[in-house]
Amino acid sequence: MRTLTATATLLSVSLALVSTAPAQAPQSFRVISPIFDQLVSFAMPSNFTAVFENTKGGHYIREAVLKGETPERWTQMITVTGEKGMTLTRGASPEMFAGTIAGGFKSACPDSFAAQPLGAMTFGRFEGFAAVIGCGRIDSGPTRHSETALLIVLKGSTDYYTIQWAERGPESDEPQVKDARWQARMNDLGPITLCPIVTGEAAPYPSCVNKS
Repeated sequence: MRTLTATATLLSVSLALVSTAPAQAPQSFRVISPIFDQLVSFAMPSNFTAVFENTKGGHYIREAVLKGETPERWTQMITVTGEKGMTLTRGASPEMFAGTIAGGFKSACPDSFAAQPLGAMTFGRFEGFAAVIGCGRIDSGPTRHSETALLIVLKGSTDYYTIQWAERGPESDEPQVKDARWQARMNDLGPITLCPIVTGEAAPYPSCVNKS
């Protein structure tokens, strides 16, 4: 298991965005990516670089790690996923989809799993749900480690999307799912926006640039 994420599909582009964070924080870039039926927009810290992207059927995934790290050896990873047509699935909701992903974490570490719901929220007119989920001990990868992730689920017009910011560290009995840095990272990713795809419009997708 390279990383604990849901799967999905996409092409990506970046638009530079001046960061309002303290000087020591890395500058961010506004990433606007067409994924299935909508544009997914959020702020990506500039010290991350994309290392993997794949679309398979109705599933999309793209992974970015800190510069100098690899898909196999990383300390932080930001993952974007898409699930095509999932809004048509009976009983689907952002909270239930988050629960499915959390279940994948728990199956990998039943003795050291922890979760902290951040609750339902909206991104513009779209419903969402966020949580922090983690494993204190995972045996996959080069060494045994902990893995904790901020998970944001968005319900789009027809598709579901996730943005996940994961971090690996030393193994522990309980992952730090209540740490204040997870809320800070959610703020760093914002504003998170879903925009319609405009026929004939190309990157940098000006119709979505100033949406919030």
